[in-house]
Amino acid sequence: MPDVPAARSGLVLRKMVLSDLPDVVRIENRSFSTPWQEATFRGLLRRRSAALLAAEDAGRLVGYAVLWFAANEAELGDIAVLPEARRRGLGRWILEGALRAARDRGAEEVYLEVREANVEARRLYEKAGFETIGTRPSYYSSPVEDAILMRRRFEPPESDALPVPGR
Repeated sequence: MPDVPAARSGLVLRKMVLSDLPDVVRIENRSFSTPWQEATFRGLLRRRSAALLAAEDAGRLVGYAVLWFAANEAELGDIAVLPEARRRGLGRWILEGALRAARDRGAEEVYLEVREANVEARRLYEKAGFETIGTRPSYYSSPVEDAILMRRRFEPPESDALPVPGR
């Protein structure tokens, strides 16, 4: 997992489990105008093509990330930090852990959608190497707003293989 923000001990990023769902849903409801329901998280926990990460600070759930996978691509479907735990680097730390999990599962690129007006999140994603590749008009509701589609490509791993002669 990524470095702990500001060298704080007590932070752990781990696989989400069913018993995390009450806290996850509480954070989700406080973070988004159209939050996911508990049933959505419950269903994703059963999918082998999904990875759900839970961030704990001294045993208290403070954030999470949700990814799903198809072929060599991943999508960051959801990421959130408890409102009173924000502005301490936890979002960046969780995002880095999610990106590492995606790469570990063989993803060559990660996609996400973010509200056009969510400048802070867009800045976080750009700092993490995401680039804007398009717009999804009226993607969000409550309020209706465009989504910015972003992508992060991973560099190919270093290889000890010798180059093929003649290429």
